Amino acid sequence: MADRLLVYVPPHPLVKHWLAVARDVTTPPSLFRTAMKELGHWLTYEAVREWLPTLETTVQTPLTSCAATTIDPEVPIAIVPILRAGLALLEGAQTVLPLASIYHLGIERDEQTLQPNCYLNRFPEQFPPRTQIIVAEPMLATGGTIELTMKELTQRGIDPSLVRIVSIVAAPQALQKLDQSYSSLRVYTACIDEGLNDRGFIVPGLGDAGDRSFGTTAVDSPSDSEAG
Repeated sequence: MADRLLVYVPPHPLVKHWLAVARDVTTPPSLFRTAMKELGHWLTYEAVREWLPTLETTVQTPLTSCAATTIDPEVPIAIVPILRAGLALLEGAQTVLPLASIYHLGIERDEQTLQPNCYLNRFPEQFPPRTQIIVAEPMLATGGTIELTMKELTQRGIDPSLVRIVSIVAAPQALQKLDQSYSSLRVYTACIDEGLNDRGFIVPGLGDAGDRSFGTTAVDSPSDSEAG
């Protein structure tokens, strides 16, 4: 059977609660950032729950020795927040993966063509072998941002099967595009929304996750966070 994109929508009540807080147009920036942090934490937890490499070892307790399981320190783990809205998820993701390396990628959308453009890339020329990647991108709209991200990652030696995407809301159009291009990816999202409006924004969506996180402009203005 051919690989198919797998999309996980965790049924955890805390994920549902913080998604509701993030959707609410009356939520102030400080509380919106809290919601993003919490969603980043819980969705990253789900993404790595059966994915992290482990070692079987022995530890000494105050009473005796016993078998133990630890994370394998020899396997590199990295988080890639897509600027700027992905920064809102980063803090929560780091509570789950405090030792992960952080590689920033800045992508913005041309509002005329709706095509993504990369304006900042802090990736190495080649990632270490076997590096496992968490991509933090709050909104998967058209799929263009993630396709560009994956192009940059694979050019630097990343196996798509070692990538997990953490996203708050995803549109079917983006998931269909990823299924065609990178079917070995895994997506962890709080909700699969109805679709896109004529501006390529997710409906019902969150508005603009970047502006709402940092309190910069109106929630329905265009920005990099809607480039997904």
